[in-house]
Amino acid sequence: MEYELLSPAGNMEKLKTAIHFGADAVYFSGKEFGLRAYANNFTNEEIAVAVKYCHEHNVKAYVTVNIVAHNKDFDNLADYLRVLQNAKVDGVIVSDLGVAQFVKEYAPNVELHISTQANVTNKYTAKLYADFGAKRIVLARELALSEIKEIRDFLPKDVKLEAFVHGAMCISYSGRCLLSNYLSNRSSNRGECIQACRWKYTINEYSRDNEKLEIEEDKRGTYILNSKDLNMIQHLKELIDAGVTSFKIEGRMKTAYYVATVVNAYKRAFDMLEKTDVDNCPAELVKELDKASNRGYTTGFYFKDKKKEESECLITSEPKQTHDFIALVVEDSLNGLVCVEMRNRFKVGSILEVLSPTDTFNKKIVVSKIYNSKMEEIFDVKNVQERVYIATDLPLIKGDILRMEVAE
Repeated sequence: MEYELLSPAGNMEKLKTAIHFGADAVYFSGKEFGLRAYANNFTNEEIAVAVKYCHEHNVKAYVTVNIVAHNKDFDNLADYLRVLQNAKVDGVIVSDLGVAQFVKEYAPNVELHISTQANVTNKYTAKLYADFGAKRIVLARELALSEIKEIRDFLPKDVKLEAFVHGAMCISYSGRCLLSNYLSNRSSNRGECIQACRWKYTINEYSRDNEKLEIEEDKRGTYILNSKDLNMIQHLKELIDAGVTSFKIEGRMKTAYYVATVVNAYKRAFDMLEKTDVDNCPAELVKELDKASNRGYTTGFYFKDKKKEESECLITSEPKQTHDFIALVVEDSLNGLVCVEMRNRFKVGSILEVLSPTDTFNKKIVVSKIYNSKMEEIFDVKNVQERVYIATDLPLIKGDILRMEVAE
């Protein structure tokens, strides 16, 4: 079965995390031309290092160049595209035809991918991009599975389809939003979105003396533009049958813990699907995604019979999660001890759960002994990024994560 699990990588730590937990490819941005200006992103030198690291681990690297471009953006674009080609990136994701033409001219050895920002919602537009030279179409999020199948059947077989399967959903059409720009002069189409759709709002009708309209709300206001997060882990087989090849996770602004949790869950779901060819995702993997930041879940537009209330989060814009990132494993466990780097406070008696791509996944550690860097026994770890040793017989490996259930 041919598929690609595609992870966000907002910085080098997240890139390495994605690869550790099983991503087949990652996507990230340079310091310019991408739609996540507030992610750490990569300098030109860091792009070369990142791509090399990916290729050493048999992982593909795609770079976003998907801003809605203005005239001045083209001044340095050719040089930047040459940098990407020299770094041997596997694909460049664009939304603008002028930028796409520059990719063909100045980075001809790099695959051209059409961004979801281009709003490809029909087979004729998809075919036009394919004829132009695109090797991949990142579909608009507003498509039903039946429409995706029609697009797949209309395209040459060597043109791949990529679709989002998990993460935040824009309330606007495939992310083409002016709300942030209008309210704060920060354009979401140039990577500066402040997520104004998550704010709370009330609606008044002018001719009724500012009487509030009857909408769902409480005394705090209402979140009428606030979508739940996409989650398709139980429907991967249906996406494959529709012709999707690359399964994309949203979240370059999310934490490394988020990347680890989501990539690990989807990787395991795909592995099970390959063995059984039946999309019967076990309950533990469905529940796994609650352990990372989310606003509740929806299947987006993939199923036409979905009701509106199944997609909107009307209560709060604040994300929730059932577990916290406690510590990062920085060395393989040895002689009954494992060295970890603290992220949140824990102490003797804490029950830690393992997040790992190995068979130690979801196993528990009841912390019995903790030692500091001088191998002195301590009982409470309070200092962020302090390195300590925990007693455990579990075979943990560098890059694994320890987490703890959030107290209610």
